[in-house]
Amino acid sequence: MKDVFEDRTDAAPEDPGRLERTVDFCRLLDKEKFIGRRTYLTDGKRLENDAEHSWHLAVMALLLAEYSNVGIDLLKVVSIVLVHDMVEIYAGDTFAYDSEGLKTQKAREAAAAGKLFSQLPEDLSAKMQALWREFEDDITPEAHFAHTLDNFQPMMLQAATDGKAWKEGGRRLSEVLGRNSRTALGSETLWEFAKEHFIRPQLRNGHLKEDTEL
Repeated sequence: MKDVFEDRTDAAPEDPGRLERTVDFCRLLDKEKFIGRRTYLTDGKRLENDAEHSWHLAVMALLLAEYSNVGIDLLKVVSIVLVHDMVEIYAGDTFAYDSEGLKTQKAREAAAAGKLFSQLPEDLSAKMQALWREFEDDITPEAHFAHTLDNFQPMMLQAATDGKAWKEGGRRLSEVLGRNSRTALGSETLWEFAKEHFIRPQLRNGHLKEDTEL
């Protein structure tokens, strides 16, 4: 992954428009701040946005990497979590429990990825596409850990707000377990922590409906 961040000054003479295109893309990314999610911030007063979510995952990757099931390329994990939701600038956020939206999510996001990343210089476009695709395919240890964080963080915020969104949505334990069916692939430790500290307390207080066993 080092080449994603290498000094690109050698490219300027060959592509005089490279800097302008890249800055334009950086400006476009500001739109990620307007993509709302369905998870409350810790004060329970408003919902987080995509940019906040991705930043939070990146910092958590730095802090929690030691709990990965296997050794990982941390720079790649940070890169993946920063890139993984960029396509929602065009595709919009798909709520984890929206059964209809989930049916078209992959197609919508694939089209959005092509539209979004094609605005970058060709080599950067390919690298960003590769990071996004790695997350979607969820095959590598880095992708597994990125998905673990992507699932762990909302549950952490749910617990911090006493299950506010789960209660409002009438969420069932079976739904949460289905959403987290692959969470342990990246970190069994974080999944066990989430079950004991984030999920089980919300079952006890009735903010998550217990329709199956944890």
